[in-house]
Amino acid sequence: MKRHDKLADTIPVGTLGILALESSKAMGQKVNDYIVEWRNERAQRPTAATSLAGYNRDSYLIDCACPRFGSGEAKGLIRSSVRGDDLYLLVDVCNYSLTYKLCGQVNHMSPDDHYQDLKRLIAAVGGKARRITVIMPFLYESRQHRRSTRESLDCALALQELTQMGVESIITFDAHDPRVQNAIPLKSFETVQPTYQFIKALLKNVPDIQINADHLMVISPDEGAMGRAVYYANVLGIDVGMFYKRRDYSKIIDGRNPIIAHEFLGSDLEGKDVIIIDDMISSGESMIDVATELKQRKANRIFVAATFGLFTNGMDKFDMAVEQGLINKVLTTNLVYQAPEVLSRDYYINVDMSKYVALLIDTLNHDQSISELLNPAERIQNCLKKYGQR
Repeated sequence: MKRHDKLADTIPVGTLGILALESSKAMGQKVNDYIVEWRNERAQRPTAATSLAGYNRDSYLIDCACPRFGSGEAKGLIRSSVRGDDLYLLVDVCNYSLTYKLCGQVNHMSPDDHYQDLKRLIAAVGGKARRITVIMPFLYESRQHRRSTRESLDCALALQELTQMGVESIITFDAHDPRVQNAIPLKSFETVQPTYQFIKALLKNVPDIQINADHLMVISPDEGAMGRAVYYANVLGIDVGMFYKRRDYSKIIDGRNPIIAHEFLGSDLEGKDVIIIDDMISSGESMIDVATELKQRKANRIFVAATFGLFTNGMDKFDMAVEQGLINKVLTTNLVYQAPEVLSRDYYINVDMSKYVALLIDTLNHDQSISELLNPAERIQNCLKKYGQR
């Protein structure tokens, strides 16, 4: 039995509705197509769910928009009834490709603009939905998650603001620091790891990889990513290593203390393939520095895997790193906007998360537990067996 078929004998919370903001239109369409296909399959036999009005539809996407006035101000607009619906709002706060005009000038949308559009659509719902869930893969302001001096706590404020507007649960992916959920202790907050999808993509695109302790090692580029790397190492049965960053705390450049050096903790790397795991690639400097250090320690092939590929300084540095043999493959997900220049690189592997997001939405709409989806250990082992790695 397929995983989604188990839902057929349970009753949904309410009529499913998906509000995909302009920033997540492509992801929203893929998610919708999966759910339509699954529910059409369930309709082939009479079940408790398929007998409900509105359960099987051609589309679960709700027409919505945030049009702007000439002054740059905007409003949220929903063009159909959402009364009693179980709503899921998809937003990508990192989609800088969208633009709007302000007094004749073209501005690219920032994370602040996307967050405001999200609030506008929640306000447009007007409290008429049965339940509102926000799926925000890159958590807004998650890099400003803690206070080290007299400064704002933007992520905590945003979470509190959303829940005060009626949002019942928030789903994000690979949060920079999941402890930020302490800001909303009475609300549902899930941070999802794309571990299974990364391993599957790596096995599919690198068929000669050998996943065992003699041939492969997982590396954390800093102390913050260590928990993520340890999980990969445990489910794959391989060793783990870590770099820690020596910083100059007497200076602040581009909002952060500059890195002086990367120091390595771990076993011998000689001749082993390496997976560098992190939550995001911003400029990519840290990843390339780590790859350089690994090559000096005689590592074999280096695969860079990050949930969010922002590539804020473009792809030139990665092109050079690949030409120099520092990096073999770069893997990031489609949870955030991917520029055409990123997708065109032959060393880039696009990890599609739309099916997983669709499964989360379909399961939650039936008010079923997603704990099995959040812990993919069994699925990972089945995938390893499928590709002859066990």
